[in-house]
Amino acid sequence: MATVFIRHKVRNYAKWKKVFDGFVRTRRAGGETSYIIGHVPGKPNNLCLLFQWDTADNAAKFLKSRELKAAMKGAGVTEKPEVFVFDEKTRGKT
Repeated sequence: MATVFIRHKVRNYAKWKKVFDGFVRTRRAGGETSYIIGHVPGKPNNLCLLFQWDTADNAAKFLKSRELKAAMKGAGVTEKPEVFVFDEKTRGKT
């Protein structure tokens, strides 16, 4: 299991979300198993995304894909995303 964190800005969240939802089959086929969408407090178009992927290799391959780049452009992503892919070491509750 791998986790992907992405932060980027979009022009319009509603438009972005529509494209994101329309891309779900492609994401699943690439190995995505779940996601969380959030935003920086007070900045609804500054998104923080957390994804679970089956493997770090599949996540990295998907993140480099032409399909993803085209979808992001069409969704109104306005800057190069910050992307972090990591394998989980420990999970806990406090």
